[in-house]
Amino acid sequence: MWTYHPELLATPVPRYTSFPTAAEFGDRVGERDYREALQRSAGDISLYVHIPFCEKICWYCGCNTAAANRKQRLTAYLDALHHEISLVGSLMGDVNVQRISFGGGSPNAIAPLDFVRLLDSLFVSFGPRAPDISIELDPRTLAPEWGQVMASVGVTRASMGVQTFSPHLQAAIGRVQPAEMIERATDMLRDAGVTSLNFDLMYGLPGQTLDDVEDSLRHALRLGADRIALFGYAHVPHMIPRQKQIDAHDLPGAQERFAMALFGYNLLRDEGYVPVGFDHFARPGDSLAQAALSGTLHRNFQGFTDDNAPVLIGLGASSISCFPDLLVQNEKNAGRYRMLLSQDRLTAAHGIARTQDDQRRGAIINDLLCRGRADIPDTMLRDALDRLDPYLAAGLCHWNVDHLEIPPEGLPYARSIAAAFDPYRQHSPRRFSSAV
Repeated sequence: MWTYHPELLATPVPRYTSFPTAAEFGDRVGERDYREALQRSAGDISLYVHIPFCEKICWYCGCNTAAANRKQRLTAYLDALHHEISLVGSLMGDVNVQRISFGGGSPNAIAPLDFVRLLDSLFVSFGPRAPDISIELDPRTLAPEWGQVMASVGVTRASMGVQTFSPHLQAAIGRVQPAEMIERATDMLRDAGVTSLNFDLMYGLPGQTLDDVEDSLRHALRLGADRIALFGYAHVPHMIPRQKQIDAHDLPGAQERFAMALFGYNLLRDEGYVPVGFDHFARPGDSLAQAALSGTLHRNFQGFTDDNAPVLIGLGASSISCFPDLLVQNEKNAGRYRMLLSQDRLTAAHGIARTQDDQRRGAIINDLLCRGRADIPDTMLRDALDRLDPYLAAGLCHWNVDHLEIPPEGLPYARSIAAAFDPYRQHSPRRFSSAV
């Protein structure tokens, strides 16, 4: 169904988890802007809590994370996080928390009791409504007591970083986790009441073959994953020094990566999963699949989501908060993050104010990636037409009177097509990952 056009995938593009992207963030946005945005926010919101620690650091990982090998460092970070939760909550009006998401790093790098204490702080500061609670987990360090805790607080959504079930690939990326370990973690999460379980898997790994991709997908199917995210590995050692431990000579080429993505798409679709974009998949009964089918799917910094809250508050070092007219990121360095909070200051370090034009373009990009079509004003179409022409000529998108449509055969090119409406990309030297 997909045709490989290397020239149309040659330019790296953002993942568009926001618009403008984090590459456009600057220091003209800071604490005062964040404070004002918090004070005028009311109604439905969602919360994201960032735990920037892992017990073991994987070589491929691009997350803002550090080794959780010093108890004092973890304790100091959690103390600061509790302070931030209280400070931010005191600035907001009457809000309804729809969802609380814990990410990282690995949230299970902290003790289960510390996780419960964080939830208690969130409920005290933002209100007692019982929202959906989701958590990212590392199966290598998922102790049995986590199951008991998640059952007691009502965690219903979880995502496990699996990446691959192939032992030789696990060794090549510094993430060794036998299949039995992942199976035990899956059983524990199901027993704890998790009804939506995601597996993160990767293609484009060093030495990976189509057989390896199929083996990992079949494992995930046997374990009953409700969602599968099949990401392409982005090798950017100039930005992520730990990736220098990965042998770049053994990485699959661009056409091999494309074949792996296509293989995964076809296999999971044939197994009854609903494609969400071209690299996410969900069982038909899962809320993410229902959002994709009903046209209510969105993008935020966690990727595709069925969360429709207009405000997302990021808590923790490097977390990003999203408001209709503002994107703002907390201080990335955990030490400076703690220092600012010790002075009772918000840690907003940089971001960008979203102009009306940004918001219109962001809506177009969101619609193209989430719905496969978008209404385009004439002025924006004329501005983007030269960049769209190669994709239109190849049949990867179609213009229908007043809207642009991306058919199934154009899915791998969706981010590149969306980039035609991104004026920041036209002159930006910033390097991103491959579109596929």
